[in-house]
Amino acid sequence: MKVNEQLLPKTANKKSGFTLIELLVVLVIIGVLAGYIGPKIMGRPEEAKRTKAGLQIRAIETALKMYKLDSGRYPSTEQGLEALIEPPSTGKLPAKWRDGGYMEKSKVPLDPWGNEFVYLSPGLNLDFDLSSYGNDGESGGDGDAKDVNNWEIE
Repeated sequence: MKVNEQLLPKTANKKSGFTLIELLVVLVIIGVLAGYIGPKIMGRPEEAKRTKAGLQIRAIETALKMYKLDSGRYPSTEQGLEALIEPPSTGKLPAKWRDGGYMEKSKVPLDPWGNEFVYLSPGLNLDFDLSSYGNDGESGGDGDAKDVNNWEIE
């Protein structure tokens, strides 16, 4: 069956699509948005690391609380956070220790700056103090170098 082209609307013969100008306008708009929004999202790596350190401290606190439920006390400073991975061999030994330990992946994570968390039990502020010394790796500091402490996390 042959279609009579005179009966079709004129737009049916015209191919539809985007012109080069329309595509360039869209690319310019996307570029402007990326230039404006990108730095606001990606420009806060230290804030992201501080948030991650707080989350890691909370996870370690949970493991320490489970340890206390099984043994009746928190590991001493001497036993350290390694008591969450392997049964302690020094100090007061726990009467009961969970097979496989208390930390996921059977290791205590490093803080986001690649340093070990600082553990003190009994603590000066709480039953135990747990800290990350921030990007400078030293106690104290301001701004990006400020410590992340379990007693200051909400």
